[in-house]
Amino acid sequence: MKAIAHTTYGPPSVLRLEDMPQPVPGSGEVLIRVHAAGVDPGVWHLTAGMPYLIRAMGFGLRAPKDRVRGQDLAGRVEAVGPDVTRFRPGDEVYGTCDGSYAEYACAKEDNIAHKPANLTFEQAAAVPVSAVTALQAVRDAGRLRAGQRVLVIGAGGGTGHFAVQLAKAFGAHVTGVCSTAKADLVRSVGADEVIDYTREDPTDGTRRYDLVLDTAGNRPLSRLRRALTPRGTLVIIGGENGGKWIGGNDRQLRALLMSPFSGQRLRGLAVMNLHHSDLEVLTEFIEAGSVTPVIDRSYPLADVPEAVDHLMKGHVRGKIVVQM
Repeated sequence: MKAIAHTTYGPPSVLRLEDMPQPVPGSGEVLIRVHAAGVDPGVWHLTAGMPYLIRAMGFGLRAPKDRVRGQDLAGRVEAVGPDVTRFRPGDEVYGTCDGSYAEYACAKEDNIAHKPANLTFEQAAAVPVSAVTALQAVRDAGRLRAGQRVLVIGAGGGTGHFAVQLAKAFGAHVTGVCSTAKADLVRSVGADEVIDYTREDPTDGTRRYDLVLDTAGNRPLSRLRRALTPRGTLVIIGGENGGKWIGGNDRQLRALLMSPFSGQRLRGLAVMNLHHSDLEVLTEFIEAGSVTPVIDRSYPLADVPEAVDHLMKGHVRGKIVVQM
């Protein structure tokens, strides 16, 4: 089968299209014929091996432990391994696995769900990592309640545009922060107000919010807290700035340490393991029309390096996907 793989850490150019053996599903695993796969910042971090914390977490100290990249996927079940009870060959599914940039991939049964009936494979592949991250930020870390005011920073990006839609679905008044080029997109997914950060500082303290979701990863904690009500909640999602050792995670660590001494709830969020129960919640929202993935552009499998490079330039509206 064809797959995108690499043997060394580095820029997107280290990713190569190769012929590799088709995987065989083990116990509790499903073999999926991949039709589309999503592109998210985690792919870039695992390709580059940066920050170094990633390598220490078991992904390979000197070289990538798993050669094939990709996490999000959507496709059809080709075969099931022993002890699989929720799926059978022919089922249309979506979710995550290690190595989705390939014609075939094995996923754990617990990490996939039946594909929403109203989405194409391409649309479904854009959902798992980004939308589950947004769901956990809004529902779990943010504890959002109907009627609250929410500020989503980075509202035009992969996680951000899902966060806007989910916060609206939970009954909040949502303000989205984005660049001029993404303002129309943020309005189209349901934001009540849009702040263009090139013209206005959303954290100048003139407006306060019950929940601030920061998906952009570059504002100091002190500024983010100015946008919160005295008992408000800040959720920091990921982070693309910072040093080579822990990257943008330093803000999450500082938020965790500071929170017990503040009336405000300061939280960091990194989705390490996606479970099918969250996907099933998203499926309900998607099939009800409350959540719809926005796709910036699609790339063929051979052009994954270009897709990752485009993502990291920061101009993507919604999500990028790869079609097989």
